[in-house]
Amino acid sequence: MPYDGDLCEHVQRHLYLGMGFVENMSEKKSINALVSGGEASAGPPLGPALGPIGVNVLQVVNAINEKTKEFPGMKVPVKVEVDSETKQFTVEVGIPPTAALILKEAGITKGSGNAGTASVGKITMNSIVKIAKMKIDNSYASSLKSAVKEVVGSCLSLGILVDDKTPMETYNEIKQGKFKDLF
Repeated sequence: MPYDGDLCEHVQRHLYLGMGFVENMSEKKSINALVSGGEASAGPPLGPALGPIGVNVLQVVNAINEKTKEFPGMKVPVKVEVDSETKQFTVEVGIPPTAALILKEAGITKGSGNAGTASVGKITMNSIVKIAKMKIDNSYASSLKSAVKEVVGSCLSLGILVDDKTPMETYNEIKQGKFKDLF
């Protein structure tokens, strides 16, 4: 029956007759995964999640590797959205965890087993600010100064010194305004 101008009655007829309202709208499937930067493969976690959708897994993996190549060896969050009808896909790359960025800047692979008592590396305040700027959009911090404090707190957990000082000393210096010219 053609649409006669009464939208409510038209909708009721479609519902009564079991007609759907989805026209030319494809369902999108979304897969979230944590992959090694530039080293994603068709194995788990991507292959088993993408295979049943029918998308070309190799193309997706190549796109992920291209977009994550600037984070080699770091775990990077990725989101793949696939149109289940056309098999077209998009890849969104997130920022690696703060700890991974700190470890990369410090040039080490693992934090201290005795955080707060034993230090395993050093990082500069400029590197802290750089990481804070990368993470601020995904942070609850209200300012760059607050984001820097969060990163310094992560350094404490990892056993990383900031400019040859403990993270607690650096945190107190931030509160006193010593580094206000950096942010």
